[in-house]
Amino acid sequence: MNIIWKTFPVGPLQSNCTVLGDTETGKGFVFDAGGDAQRILDTSSAMGLKITGIVQTHAHLDHILASGQVHEATTAPVWLHPADRFLWDGAEQQCQIWGLPYSPLPEPAHELEHGQELQFGCQCIHTPGHTPGSVSFYFRNEKLLIAGDTLFQGSVGRTDLPGGNPAQLKSSIQERLYVLDDSTVVITGHGPQTRVGQEKRFNAFVRAI
Repeated sequence: MNIIWKTFPVGPLQSNCTVLGDTETGKGFVFDAGGDAQRILDTSSAMGLKITGIVQTHAHLDHILASGQVHEATTAPVWLHPADRFLWDGAEQQCQIWGLPYSPLPEPAHELEHGQELQFGCQCIHTPGHTPGSVSFYFRNEKLLIAGDTLFQGSVGRTDLPGGNPAQLKSSIQERLYVLDDSTVVITGHGPQTRVGQEKRFNAFVRAI
C-alpha cells in the first residue's frame, strides 16, 4: 500500500475533514464530511482517489453535514458507531438549534466497533466521552491517528453536550490514545495537528497516567 492523505477545515464550524487512501488501488475514505461537499470531492479527485467510504468519528452536525451530498455523488456507504445513532437521527434538530441548513443524511450502512480493522491498515478505537460513540482511527504503519473531537492540541473535546461524559473522555485518552507511540501524528477534530507524546507531556486537561 502507498497511503496518502490530506486534511482541511470544512463547514461553518471549520471541522477537520481528512481524505485518505491508497494510490495503488485508487480507493479512499472521507473521514468527517462536515461540510463543503464539492471541496471534498475535488480534493479526492485531485488525489486520484475514488471515495469508497464515508467514515465518522462521531455524529455532531459539524462533522456530518456533507455526508449526504458526498454519498449522493459517490454512492459510498457511511460508517458510524451505533452509540451515536441518536445524534445522527437527530441531525435536523441539531441544525435547527445552531441555525444551520439541513441536508438529508443517508442511513449508515456499517457499524463501527472497538478493535475493528478497516481498509488501508486502519484500526477503529472506541473513545467515548465527547459523545458515546466517538471513535478514533489509527494507522499503525503511518503512525497516524484521526482523533475527531476526543483530543486537541493542548485541549480535549467538550463534554457538556448530550451524551458527554468527562470521566469517560479522560479514560479514553489515557488508556487508548496515550498508549500509542509518542511520535504518532494526531489529526484533531478542529485546529492544528499534534503528536501523542506532546499531549502526554503538555496537555493541561489530561496527562499520562
